[in-house]
Amino acid sequence: MTNNVFSPFTLPNGNQIKNRVAKAAMEENMGSAERLPNQALFNLYKQWADGGVGLLITGNVMVDRFAMTGPGGIALERDTDLTLFKQWAKTAQANDTKVWMQINHPGRQVYKNMGGKVLAPSAVNMNMGKLSGMFGQPKAMSEAEIDDVIERFVTTATLAQQAGFDGVEVHAAHGYLLSQFLSPLTNKRTDKWGGSLENRARLLLTIVEKIREKCGQQFDLAVKLNSADFQRGGFDAKDAAQVVNMLAKYQLDMVELSGGSYESPALQGRTADDSTLSREAYFLDFSAQIAKNSPVPIMTTGGIRRLPVANKVIDSGIDMVGIGGALSFTPNLVNVWQQRPEFVGPVPEIDWQHKTFRGLAIMAIVKRQLRRLGAGKSAKPALNPYLTMLIDQVRQTKLTKRYRNQLKL
Repeated sequence: MTNNVFSPFTLPNGNQIKNRVAKAAMEENMGSAERLPNQALFNLYKQWADGGVGLLITGNVMVDRFAMTGPGGIALERDTDLTLFKQWAKTAQANDTKVWMQINHPGRQVYKNMGGKVLAPSAVNMNMGKLSGMFGQPKAMSEAEIDDVIERFVTTATLAQQAGFDGVEVHAAHGYLLSQFLSPLTNKRTDKWGGSLENRARLLLTIVEKIREKCGQQFDLAVKLNSADFQRGGFDAKDAAQVVNMLAKYQLDMVELSGGSYESPALQGRTADDSTLSREAYFLDFSAQIAKNSPVPIMTTGGIRRLPVANKVIDSGIDMVGIGGALSFTPNLVNVWQQRPEFVGPVPEIDWQHKTFRGLAIMAIVKRQLRRLGAGKSAKPALNPYLTMLIDQVRQTKLTKRYRNQLKL
């Protein structure tokens, strides 16, 4: 029998996901002043769970409140009260849905006006042309700081398990800290954490090994990895395939393949090295190539909005389909596809030449849609990108002030 997106999928640890559609992580930016989940997030995840997806992967949950990707983010640390996290997990598990917490550290991708820690494998500045000054000056991490980050990832994973989440996804893509260690462009270290691919992957592998030891086999464990970072001389598909093989020894349940970073926002279909990506299922070619010989189940994400494309992903040998933007407009997309297989999920379409501004506008529109859903409103198919970017900037400024005041930065 041929599998399709509606077929169940059994993970290597024996746990089953009811279908092969995952809500991929999106930057929700909807946390409370205390960096906790709230009613708006519960409303949002309930819509997705009721909407038919098999797996929900949360937006970033940060392992350090002093190192955030955005001022409206969520952090889960050793002293965090789990009450609201338990409610989040329970809400997301409605309708037999599984939920994984995506856990992350931004590394050098921290906005300067946020303050806090800007850590990196090496002191390599962000290269975004005139926008480079938006980011803080990175500091090369000491051995003690590396040990601290390892401990933080393991602690956050353990707390996610205690709160009732079905698993965690360790974020090692999109130019965040673990991705920075993997890339020879950002990792210039000459110690055991740099140089060869084995050394550059050491931090990720150590974190995965320790989470598996601490949380056990029945707790789902996944990694989000770039199929490529689309920068000349950077982490590429050959590297990704090798890292997947390295991860296999830790009985990983899934590798989600994505691509790009802040410097090369491939999730919008554009790259810094001018690689040609399809308009839908951006990373399918890279992912299918890796999946052929992968000992670990593979999921791919990037621009999917049509059922035939989602099924093409499964037909290519990939196990799970991750969908982001289309689910911000149509949270019940999976249920709709079962009734209307021809339905095309709307996504933001902005044809600006400036790649960075285009990426920021798309992110702003998605976040605005998520806030609408969290407030109990329906999505708006057509939002003005200029107005939405302005609204987002004003909101970010207010949230940044709140964040700095709350932490006295």
